[in-house]
Order: sequence, then structure tokens, then C-alpha cells
Amino acid sequence: MRSHGAASLAVRLGYENIYRFAEGLPTWKEMGLPLEAGRVSYGVSGGQKGISTVVGTGLILTLIGVFLGGIALNLTPCVYPLIPITASYFGGKSETGERQGYLILHGLLYILGLSVMNSAIGISAAFTGRLMGSVLQHPAVLIFVSSVLLLMALNFFGFWELRLPSFMSSVVSKSHTGYAQSLFMGLTLGIVAAPCIGPFIIGLLTMVAQKGDPLYGFLIFFTLSIGLGLPLFILSIFAGNVSKLPRSGEWLLWIRNLFGWIMLAMAVYFVKPLLPGLDAGTFILAFIALASGVHLGFISKTGKNLRTFVIIKRTVGVFVIGVSLFLAGSVLLRGPGVSWQPYSQDTYSKALAAKKPIIIDFYADWCTPCRQLDKKTFHEQEVVKESAKFSMIKVDLTKEANPDVMQLLKKYDVKGVPTVIFLDSSGHELRELQIVDYIPGNEFLPRMKKALGE
Repeated sequence: MRSHGAASLAVRLGYENIYRFAEGLPTWKEMGLPLEAGRVSYGVSGGQKGISTVVGTGLILTLIGVFLGGIALNLTPCVYPLIPITASYFGGKSETGERQGYLILHGLLYILGLSVMNSAIGISAAFTGRLMGSVLQHPAVLIFVSSVLLLMALNFFGFWELRLPSFMSSVVSKSHTGYAQSLFMGLTLGIVAAPCIGPFIIGLLTMVAQKGDPLYGFLIFFTLSIGLGLPLFILSIFAGNVSKLPRSGEWLLWIRNLFGWIMLAMAVYFVKPLLPGLDAGTFILAFIALASGVHLGFISKTGKNLRTFVIIKRTVGVFVIGVSLFLAGSVLLRGPGVSWQPYSQDTYSKALAAKKPIIIDFYADWCTPCRQLDKKTFHEQEVVKESAKFSMIKVDLTKEANPDVMQLLKKYDVKGVPTVIFLDSSGHELRELQIVDYIPGNEFLPRMKKALGE
């Protein structure tokens, strides 16, 4: 730099690679550049357009990456419940015969609601350190979501019809009456989408927390949610065009009944954590599948004069009855699983004193990957056999955690469920073995071997 003052100031502010600044300190001041540490700003003027461009380009590239990551989340189990609900909701709306433009707007409002709610939960988790999706720890939230789906199911079955009050119907045209409903459904299901967790989400939570900017955090999670919702938006447009299929009037009532059964099953799905007994919810879902298969495939007289449609009905009925038998059989024929000890301070202390490797599973009933780990991975024969060499501890986060559990979450920096951590015989965490998503037994077993030092 020309002046010693400008160079020393730049060093104090933390700048690196300082070269000659031809104009010196007076011009530095005139350009509004920082004069004190802690006052550095990205709001720059003419001479610094390059810096502004780099920051903007970096943010755009970050958002593109986050958006693509959101699309990839559709391959994770936590999104699966949203697929039948979205198809059913928009498939049921097809009877209103809305024009394509209005249908697209309904889909956009649905995804907007989902994205806003999911983003709010995401930045809350990032800044408070609470579990991603911890809102589902409250029974009232699960009952609310289930009640909304139950009302939608009854609507599809024809028990009630959603209409605006008469004083409003003259003001609002028929095509616009469901917009608030679509937005509301999106907001409700944003709660369901929130528990998605994995290395990618954990990275975003950490990045947003370190940044410390709520607006930046909301932008990141909103972009993620839009990517998550894009396939659902495409699904909503496809499902909403059911009424345009040939001779739809002959079988549209059957389609509405199908969607009603799906909504009813999903209503039970979300209150499963509140039901007594580990497998009570599974048996109820099996019964619903059996009843729906018999009704849709054999009792319903809709479209009985359409030969092809009758074949479709019978096929769907047999398939759903098969699903019912599979659900019941998955419980009745399930072999022995890993023997877990519920977490307590005493259990944890004894496990450390035993000088054996420890596996701690952070679990919640409302977490789909958690249930997959329990029903598949932790019931595989080799995993069960190997688990005898470990102290196996399960931390149930289905309901709000007590102070002892919260301390454990903080100690191991647990961001969400599922999280499975491995400790060596000295009690030190083997961070590289940590699991934050469902993996099959053949991938879990090598982690157990490494923890044992084999």
C-alpha cells in the first residue's frame, strides 16, 4: 500500500495477502471501507464489485446444491408417508374439475405451506439445538395431524362435504374455495416432513447454526424444502388430472373411496406412537388393509358394467389383502431381535464400568428409518449374534426428553433420529462409525466388527 497507515489498518482488520493500494488511507476512508475490527461489511461500492460477485455466486451455488439435496431426500424413508397423502388429496380434488391453471396454483400453495413449516422447524432446530422434528414429541401434534387426515378420509367417503359459508360463496368463485385448504394441508404436512435427518441435513444444521443468521437459515431450509417438494408437486398435478381420464365418471367414486382408505391408514400411522403395545398400530393397519381390499375389490359395485375396470378392482383388492397378510406376518413371524436396555444414568454408568464396547440407539416411534432399523437390521441373525459382545442401550425420544437424556444428546451432539453411536471399551466415541439413517444389516455388521477391533 502507498501509506503505512492503510497497510497497518488492513492487517488489524484481519486482511491477508495485502498488496499496494495506490490511493492510500484517505481514499480508503472515502470509499467507506472499515476502520475498526468488527465493522467489516459486505455492502461494497464500485471499487469492490468483484467481492460482491464472488459472495453472490457462492450463495447461488450453495442454494443449487441444497435444492438438489432436497430432491435427493425423496429417496429417504421419512418422505414416504407424504406420497400417498399427496396423491390422495389431489386425486380427491379432481372431482371438482378444476382447470389446469387453478390446479397448478393449488399444488404451489400446498408445497409453499410444506416448505414454510419445514423451514421454520429447521432453523428452530439449528439455533436452539433441539432435535430436528422434535415437535412430533408432543402427542397433541400427532393427534392434530391424524385428525386432519381422518377428516379428509371421511370427506372422501362422502360423510361430509367441505363448503364455504353461504355469505362467502357468492363472493369467492368455486375455483378459489380450496386454496386456503391446500395451503393448510401443506403447513400440516410440513410437520411430517421435518424429521428427515441424515449427513446432509446434519451438515446444514451445523452450517446454519455457525452462520447465526436466521434469514440465511430460512433461505437454506426453504430451498431444501422446495427441492423436497418438487416431486410431490409433479405428483399433485398428475393426481389432480384423474377426472380427465376416459369415462372417469364411471369409476371416480371408487377412486375417492380408495383415497379415503389411504387417508384413514395414514391417520392411524401417525398415532401409532401413542397406541399401547409395540405392534398394536401394525395390527390396526393390517386390519384396515384387509377391510379396504375386501371393500374396493369385491363389495363395491362401482363400474360393474366395465369389464376392464372390474379386473382392475379385483387386482387391487387381492394386492391390498396381500399387504394386510404381509403386515400381520411381519410381526407374527418375526424372529428374535437385539436385546436392548432402556437408557438411564445407572444403565449408562454400568455399561461404561463393564469395559465392553457400547452401542447407543437414539430412537423415536414417529421416525420411519428408526422403525426400519428396528424391524430389519436389528432382527438380522448375524447382527443379533454380534450384539451379545456389546452393551446395547436404547434412548427413546418418542416423547419429550428428560434433563438426563438432554445432557446425553448434548454430549454426543445428536441432531435428530435415528442416530446410532458406537463407543469403544474405554467409553470413547468412534465418531466415524456413527449412523444417522437406515442401513441394512450387511452394512451395520462391519461397523460392529470395527468397534470390537476385529
